[in-house]
Amino acid sequence: MITKENKEKAIAKVARNKADVGSPEVQVSILTERIKEVTEHVKQNKHDFMAKRGLNQMVGKRKRLLKYLKDTDFELYKKTISKLGLRK
Repeated sequence: MITKENKEKAIAKVARNKADVGSPEVQVSILTERIKEVTEHVKQNKHDFMAKRGLNQMVGKRKRLLKYLKDTDFELYKKTISKLGLRK
């Protein structure tokens, strides 16, 4: 589970303003942090199939959000993936 401090750091990376917690780039940032944590868990617990399923769902949701961001504002999309260190 993502800690409050990690979530706040993830939001601060890409937030448009102080109160921004729901924009697509913030959602992608939070999902990225959660994906990193669950990936480490799955590496240690290879037979935790529900965690693998949840990981796949999070990756799919992040992919959909990035596609939406790419279609609506390409410059913001490029800025977001560079800040988060994601591949295209």
